[in-house]
Amino acid sequence: MTAANIVWVAADPDSRAVLDVAEKLAPTATTLLITGESGTGKDQLARWIHERGPRREAPFLKIDCASLPSELVESELFGHERGAFTGAVARKPGRLEMAQGGSIVLDEVAALSPAMQAKLLRVLEERTFERLGGTETLHMDARLMALTNADLSAAVASGRFREDLFFRLNVLAISVPPLRERPADIAPLAVHFLARLASVHGRADATLDPAALAILESYAWPGNARELKNAIEHALVFGKDSVLRAENFPEIVRAAKKGPGGEAALRSLEDIERETIQATLEATHFKISRAAEVLGISRKTLLEKRKKYGLL
Repeated sequence: MTAANIVWVAADPDSRAVLDVAEKLAPTATTLLITGESGTGKDQLARWIHERGPRREAPFLKIDCASLPSELVESELFGHERGAFTGAVARKPGRLEMAQGGSIVLDEVAALSPAMQAKLLRVLEERTFERLGGTETLHMDARLMALTNADLSAAVASGRFREDLFFRLNVLAISVPPLRERPADIAPLAVHFLARLASVHGRADATLDPAALAILESYAWPGNARELKNAIEHALVFGKDSVLRAENFPEIVRAAKKGPGGEAALRSLEDIERETIQATLEATHFKISRAAEVLGISRKTLLEKRKKYGLL
């Protein structure tokens, strides 16, 4: 993937301000902390920074600290020697080792266990580490970027996150605003996601109806850019014409459109969710995995909601 393939839509002044800071930080090798709500595009921004820096030809590797057990995070980060633990049948290099000369991203760094926080602090201070079960000291030559949707200051105050590690991570920081605070990005982001997803669905001629675009701009997007992307894909699944219209989008998005009196349609979230899930299941011929992907939820969550609403 090249720099030309990594896009950061910045039509809103707040987004342009983020991009200005990112451009200044890209040439450096200093540890970077990127904060923001889930779905705002923190990982996309980290990749954008990597591709515009001097390490662009080297690896860009990522670890999701929230989805992996702490012991697996340690093995993925540092690697291990043969026999280091049950199942370690061969030496395995870790991401720190494989990312030499490049960048490594720790996604949701606030989820690290206290023990892992201590080990990460040592790496940042000494720029050295050992594989699990090993004695050879390896030197770290990778830029570390930490991402989180948590308030690390509050986590430090409550004792859930080490203060010294926070200071080490917070040398350079970028805060990505939620989509509701950069409304001028909604329309160009929608067009960008449509261009990306239309070819995947064999709908290269798909365009957005102006009325549909107005609805998208009136919605608050609590799930941020990720939710917008899912809504565009939802419309591509339901809309059979070349023009995607308002009725092709999820009900929860359409319900936010304000009427003549200035009030949004008053409906319960459960009603909206049930109808959206039902319609998505029907449109995907009750293929659970595909429906979950369109809705932007896990297969397990969809099965639970299907049972809750009696959509059998």
